[in-house]
Amino acid sequence: MILKGLQKTTLLDFPGKVACTVFTGGCNLRCPFCHNSLLVLNPNDQPDLDIDEFFTFLSKRRGILDGVAITGGEPLLNLDIEEFIGRIRDMGFLIKLDTNGFFPDRLEKLIDDGMLDYIAVDIKNTREKYGVTVGVPDINLAPLDRTISILSRAKVPYEYRTTAVAEYHTPDDFDKIGCWISGCPAYFIQAYKDSGSVISEGLHPLSDDGYRACLEKASNHLPNASLRGI
Repeated sequence: MILKGLQKTTLLDFPGKVACTVFTGGCNLRCPFCHNSLLVLNPNDQPDLDIDEFFTFLSKRRGILDGVAITGGEPLLNLDIEEFIGRIRDMGFLIKLDTNGFFPDRLEKLIDDGMLDYIAVDIKNTREKYGVTVGVPDINLAPLDRTISILSRAKVPYEYRTTAVAEYHTPDDFDKIGCWISGCPAYFIQAYKDSGSVISEGLHPLSDDGYRACLEKASNHLPNASLRGI
């Protein structure tokens, strides 16, 4: 397992929990608005976080942290992620996984083996606009559809979320997205923020009214939809 960064404390990344966030490198997508571009485009150029140091850190946070949020990049690119998660769980910590949903087999195994306590999946846009939104024009959405199906039957708490960007999203898109993932327990429309390390420059958030219009459309199918970061 190759780790690329650590946020030692977060109250935001793992709903209802005090957690740390660990970052993995590499991703199969190239979303122009990704705020972790260095981890996606040039992961080998970024220094590794020593895994023994990470577990030493965790051992000192027993009784302080509830869990570990694993994000990226795309964590499920790592073939040894189950072993990594198992070691964390053996220390008594809960696990939240962030994923783009394109590795359903690995996700399903983690769920079936009882390795996850919360899952967050990014739904980048409507089916019609997915390729351009993730920077992979010919992307096959079958793996993501399978992830959606898996989660609909899973007993693990999960959420879907979409980062809305003015150049890629309109309120009407959220009517289609809401229909696609109808029945999910939680859905968040997130405000785009330029971290200074995005893949493509020159992108913009919607206006506050624009975000509220997106929420109104999503709520046609998802009464539990809400805004995040707005």
